[in-house]
Amino acid sequence: MKNSEITGLSQEELVARIAEETENLVKLKFAHTISAIENPSRISKVRRNIARLNTEVTKRKAQSATETK
Repeated sequence: MKNSEITGLSQEELVARIAEETENLVKLKFAHTISAIENPSRISKVRRNIARLNTEVTKRKAQSATETK
């Protein structure tokens, strides 16, 4: 997921996407623990996506906090 796609999402969509990606990460880690998955770098990509989404949420919260002051 690109940053331009992330900035186009609403706050609710961001939160839903974070939950979805976190669930996907848990499933990937579990599958990798049981038997090796084909592409273990997918775990890193999902973690990066979660971090990007969380960064956008934090950025929007900080922006709204400065606007209300």
